[in-house]
Formats: sequence, C-alpha cells, structure tokens
Amino acid sequence: MSRIVAENMLQGGESVQFYDQRVQQAMEMSQASAYSSPTLGQMLKRVGDVRKEVTGDETPVHRILDMSDTQSISSHSLPFVLSFNNLTYSVKVRRKMPFPAILRRPAAGVSTAHPVAGENLFTSTKFLLNNISGEARDGEIVAVLGASGSGKSTLIDALANRIAKESLKGTITLNGEPLDSRLLKVISAYVMQDDLLYPMLTVEETLMFAAEFRLPRTLSKSKKKMRVQALIDQLGLRNAAKTIIGDEGHRGVSGGERRRVSIGIDIIHDPIILFLDEPTSGLDSTSAYMVVKVLQRIAQSGSIVIMSIHQPSYRILGLLDRMLFLSRGQTVYSGSPMNLPHFFADFGHPIPDSENRTEFALDLIRELEGSPGGTKSLVEFNKTWENTKRSNENPGTLTPTHGLSLKEAISASISRGKLVSGTTSDIHTSPASMVPTYANPFWIEMLVLSKRSFTNSWRVPELFGIRLGAIVVTGFILATMFWQLDDSPKGVQERLGFFAFAMSTTFYTCADALPVFLQERYIFMRETAYNAYRRSSYCLSHAIVSLPALIFLSFAFAAITFWAVGLEGGFSGFLFYFAIILASFWAGNSFVTFLSGVVPSVMLGYTIVVAILAYFLLFSGFFINRDRIPPYWIWFHYLSLVKYPYEAVLQNEFDDPTRCFVKGIQLFDNSPLGNVPNALKERLLSTMSNTLNVKITSSTCVTTGADILVQQGITDLTTNYIVGDSSGWDISTDLDTWLVGKKFMVGDVLVFQYSSLHSVSEVATKENFTGCNTNNVLDSSKNGNSNFTLTKPGDRYFVCGNRLHCLGGMKLHVNVENANGTSAGSPAAAPSPEGGVSFSPSSKSKNPSFVPNFALSNIHVGLDSMVLVILGFLFFAFSLV
Repeated sequence: MSRIVAENMLQGGESVQFYDQRVQQAMEMSQASAYSSPTLGQMLKRVGDVRKEVTGDETPVHRILDMSDTQSISSHSLPFVLSFNNLTYSVKVRRKMPFPAILRRPAAGVSTAHPVAGENLFTSTKFLLNNISGEARDGEIVAVLGASGSGKSTLIDALANRIAKESLKGTITLNGEPLDSRLLKVISAYVMQDDLLYPMLTVEETLMFAAEFRLPRTLSKSKKKMRVQALIDQLGLRNAAKTIIGDEGHRGVSGGERRRVSIGIDIIHDPIILFLDEPTSGLDSTSAYMVVKVLQRIAQSGSIVIMSIHQPSYRILGLLDRMLFLSRGQTVYSGSPMNLPHFFADFGHPIPDSENRTEFALDLIRELEGSPGGTKSLVEFNKTWENTKRSNENPGTLTPTHGLSLKEAISASISRGKLVSGTTSDIHTSPASMVPTYANPFWIEMLVLSKRSFTNSWRVPELFGIRLGAIVVTGFILATMFWQLDDSPKGVQERLGFFAFAMSTTFYTCADALPVFLQERYIFMRETAYNAYRRSSYCLSHAIVSLPALIFLSFAFAAITFWAVGLEGGFSGFLFYFAIILASFWAGNSFVTFLSGVVPSVMLGYTIVVAILAYFLLFSGFFINRDRIPPYWIWFHYLSLVKYPYEAVLQNEFDDPTRCFVKGIQLFDNSPLGNVPNALKERLLSTMSNTLNVKITSSTCVTTGADILVQQGITDLTTNYIVGDSSGWDISTDLDTWLVGKKFMVGDVLVFQYSSLHSVSEVATKENFTGCNTNNVLDSSKNGNSNFTLTKPGDRYFVCGNRLHCLGGMKLHVNVENANGTSAGSPAAAPSPEGGVSFSPSSKSKNPSFVPNFALSNIHVGLDSMVLVILGFLFFAFSLV
C-alpha cells in the first residue's frame, strides 16, 4: 500500500480551512474580474488615446495598468468559447523484441495475439491523446497538468493546430464553428517553452519590432509606441525596458523577464487565444508567479489562455480557473481547482491537510501509473463523476456554451478594440476574411526585418571581426607564399594550387556564422508560423543585410592577394576577381544557412559543413579533371560549389591565346631533363624540329593560356571573338594575318562587326557559300553584328570584304578543335585578295583581335558568378521551406 493512500486512510477527508479560504477568495476575485474586465485595446486607449482626446497630448504614458479600474468598461465578457471533443492522436512506435524471439516458434496449442489494425509484428500504436474533451472560455486560465510524457504539450499543439490534421481525430470549435487554420493563425498566439529572442536587442526594441510586424500600417508610429509602452507596464518590465535580452556571452535580463518578453511579443496584437507551453519552466517561484499573474491580466482583457504547467505552487493555484489533469494521454480530472479536494475525496483518496493539492494529485497519479492497473480506475471515475456533477446541476443556472456566432463575436471584439492587426468588423463577411493573412505589405516587412537584423548584427562586432581576421590572415599567408608568380610551368602549377585553396577558403570561413543561423532558425519558425511576415521577405532582407559585410570581406581578400600573387588583367581583371570572390562568399553564406535549417545542433552542423566542403573541393576539378571523373560521380562535380569559382578564376587568368606559359626549353622543366644545361636543351629542340619538320626554338610558344584551360577540362563555356572594330578595316588583308596560329574550341563564337565609318561592307558565310557577290553583301550603312558559332571541328568560313574602290575575297580555314584537341584536316591556304587595298596605318593598327580576358563581352566570369549566386539563393530559399 502506498504512503499517500495509507495517510489518506488515517487522516480522512478534512482540509485546512485557511487554505480553502485563500483559494476561494482568489477564485471569486478571478471570476468577478472576468465579467468586468477591459480589453488590451481599451486599456491602451485609456492610457493614451483618452488623454489625447482631452488634452491633445500624445506623449506616451508609462504607468502600471490598473486592472481593477473598470467602471467605464462594459460589464460583459467577450463571448468566446473554445471547445474540443474526443481529441485522439496516435503514433507508430517500434516494438522492443529480442532477436531470438523473432525466430522462435510458438508452442503447440498456444494461441498468438493478432496485431491491432494498422499494426504489425514490428510496430505498435501509441496513443498520445485518447478521447480528450473540454472547453476554455475568455477571461479564464486553463492549466493542463500531468507528469512528463502525459500529453500536456501534445494537447497544446493539437489545439494550436501544430499537428497534422490527418493524424488528429476529433473536433475543435470556436463558438460552435470549426476553427479555420488561417483564422487561427491571426487570432491566436503560441508561446514556446524556450525563449527565442535576439540577444542584442533591448526589451523595448524587441516589443517594438513585434509591433511593426503584427500591427497594421494604418496604425501610426505613435500609436504603436504607446501600445508597446503600455504592454511593458502590463508585463512589469519598466525597469528592464532599456536592457538587452542577453545570452551566454552578454549579460542581460533575468529568466523571468525573458519569459515575459516572449509572452509580450506574441500578445502585441491582442490575440483572442493564447497558447503557452510550460511558461513557468526553469523559473524560480517568484518569477513563475509573476508570469502567471501577467497571464491572468491577459485573460481578464478578454483572451482565452491555455497553458501547460508542470507543478504549480500554492500562489499560482489561486490564479487558475480550470485544471485538466492528464495521464498517458487520458483525462483523469477536468474542472475547477476548488473541486479538486471533493473529487479525490469521492475517489477514496482525500487530500491531506498538510499537502499541496496539485502536488498530491500528481503524486497519486504517478503511483497509479506504476501499479498493474494503471490509472484506468481514475479515468473511469472521472467520467462517472463528471456525469453525476452535470446531472446534479440546475439546468437554469448553466451558462450557455455558445451565445454569439463566431462572426458576431469577432465583430464585437474588434469594435471593443481587440484584434488590432488590420481586421474589419464587417459582419457580412466570413470569419476568416475579417482578418488579413499578413498585417503589412511585403516592402514594410523587408524594411523592418532588415533593420532588426542589422541592429542585432551591429552589436555583435566580434562575429564579423573573427571572419575578417581569418580572411586577412589567410590572404596574407597566400600572398607571401605565392608572391609574384611567373609565366612558367612551375608558375602555372602554383597558380592552380593558389586558386583551389583561395576559393575553398571563402566557403570554409562562412562556417563561423552557423551558430547565428541556428539561433535565427527557431525565431524564424516561430514568427512565420503565425504569419508575422512572409518567408520571401525574410529571405531577401537577410541577403540585403549580409551583403555589405560580404562585400568588405571579398574586397579585403581580393586586394591582399590579386597584385601580390601577380594575377593577370590589371584593374579590370581585379574587378572580375573581386566579383568571383563575392559570389563565392554569397553562395557559401547561403549554403551555411541552408544547413542550419536541416541540422539540429551546432556541433553536428560544423561536422557536416567541413565534410561537404571537403567533397566540394575534391570534385572541383583541381585534383582530377572533369573528363577523368567516373560517370557515377560526375553529378557531384556539377553540384560542387567550389567548381564554379575555381573555373571562373582560371578563365579570368588563362583565357588568352596570345599569352605564353611554356616556351621552347621550358618543355623540359617538369622532366628529368630539367636540370641539364640550356645548351643541351637547345640541341634537343633542334633535333625535335628536324624530326617533326616543325621549327621549335627556345622562344617558340608551346603552351598558351587556352591550352591550359583545355588541359584543365574547361571547354564547356563559349568565348566571343570580335572580328572588326568601330573604325572599319579591310577584312581581306588583315583577317588572314590574325588567324595564323589561332586555335578555337567547339562552342566559340566569331562576332563580325560592321561599321559605317569607312563605307565598309562585309559578309561571312558558311562553307557552302560559293562566291562573293553583291547579293550577299551586308549593307554597311547600318551598324550591327553577325555571329557564327563554331559547332564542330573543321568548320570553314568564307569571308568577303567589299570597299567602294576595291573588291577582295578569300577562303579562310578556321582551326577548330574539340575538347580532346582534335582538329579536322590541315588548314587550306588562303588566296590572295583580288585587287589592291589602300588604308592608313592608323586603321591597320586596329587589326582583328580576340576579346581581352577582362572585357565584358567575355562571358565566362559572368556566367560562373551568376551560377554561384543562383545556387546560393536556392540553398537559402530551400532552408526556409
């Protein structure tokens, strides 16, 4: 026999009169205030609007709201009743079965139990909620109690529509009408057990930002400030209004004040229903009492307050109006705290005089749960006791469950100043249409989100300082190690190593922001769950706020390394290099944000970030060329975020067919002959020239920048080559000279420009063009371009030039190679131009040339950077789903 049962049998059912009197007085005060209490909107009007109407003074009033002063307020409570009937929620759990039991055969003659419908040998059904019914009225606090795992939080989540409707059975109604999820998001609020707040914002700023989100644009700035100030007074946070929230590294408000701030940001729009998941958890008795006292004020303003609580103290018990005890998902008691002693006395276990009522009830429930019969007897007794209680009550004294329809109740609530989030009191519309989905337009949300994020980030300079320090140190090390690389075989290898390490560094340094993103994730989920703002506005505002810091980091890294390493392109090349670094930072930042949306903790997040970035570097093309990656891994190559900036900087550095990196005797540098005397190398070159019938000297260019790109497997993006310029030139005499020794790749584009400055007409046609005549000459009076894409090895073009005083035509062979360096046939000799050509030397100096590697018409860098930005944006967007 248990200790509690034995003590009950000895002590009987008497209770302490002093305890009963205190609780009775508290209950009478709570019930009296429920029918003569103001709404939050009216309280705010009293402390601000009324004074403005009388004196014209709009200065906010800071004073504690006096809840007892209700003479000017209507004496009728808002008629809202939230009812829930037969709520049942179950999940499938894995059966605990030892391995031999699976293989063991049942003994002969022994019947085996058949699994319940929906179950099998390996799973069973566990009921988290089992036929739970009850109701909650405005002006009251309903407390859900029970041991850990009893279903308290599950019931709160079910009522708040945080459980999938397909899994939840039963009905939830407001004033007898089914509760629409869109309507519930606007007229209710959910306060989580954890205080999810921005640590570097003050209490006043936190509530003000909440007001900017939840209150409509039609409400003036001064009205919003007055509402925030009145709420600070109501929450008892006046002394902490200018104090930051704080975190582990920054001292801020106390735990009880943090909890009240969490409540405040969710009631800023004066909701009709307020759900709270263990709001007193982790608080001392004084702080817990103050929190529940605030909840009583909120309930008295015309709201329904439903909260789960683990073990209320004596003082908190006097503030509760209804109690719902749960045990393993079933109701064991539902009713007023005043009836609790009578209930357990009738059950045969009267509450001792010296015991706290709730503590005794919870201890008894735990002991029954550990007994063989469980709490089945208590559940059945509760049903019988409820039926007996209802049959003994006078039907004439019962309060009607539903007075007004939901439309009428919402309209009356709006008329009295409640539900201020842009609602309309048009009773002819549906309840869901009486409240907007979002209180503010998209651009207002972006401005407020950007301001809040910037304010919080500005007050945490150490995070940016750590990232900047890492970038500066890494850049300095790279600059000193790869100082002024030359155009040699060794210089090429060192450039490749520098680019691979530099691009991977931009991604690794973004991992430092993972804790911040994890912190913001839960705040984002809480705020968007009840339509505080749109997901898209958060995404764009986050990008806007992070962009200045990323620009500064990118510029610092690019400025330290570009000229120190000796990269090509001058100032224009530096701008492209900077753009690639910036795009890499943006993609890395978004990638870390994406991971923060799917990992549960910081440690696991760091592990995954480091591992995935290592894979990205492995498949970037630095360690192994794309054409040598096995087909079953090629998908990871295109998924690698390091691939795109790596290829972009290679394009920016080596995309110049005229720049030579390996000349003559440098052929032997990376071979065993690299240390032999130069004279011997020259004799070897002479022997090779005689053997190959190709003249190769010590100054002959063997490998150009374009060859290096081919060796690295970077051949999938096209290059634009300009033929012609704005001054006009004779194509028949200059183009053949320019094409000598030029190599093109499949996909490259020849752009023929036309100019009217010198009355020049030119035409370019494919191989099937048989001659040049006036019918095929493009009119030179109109400027324009004619583009031809080199689609296959061996493409040939006829180019005809036509001046007013001469005719010229020739057949050109464009040497087009594929990715393997294979061309089609030997170039055909170009015939001499027909007729003489005369033009000035100044015009001759503008011979056709390829597009410089830093020109805007070369789209390699632009495409790679655009791909990075798009990937980063997609990563960030997917993290918000």
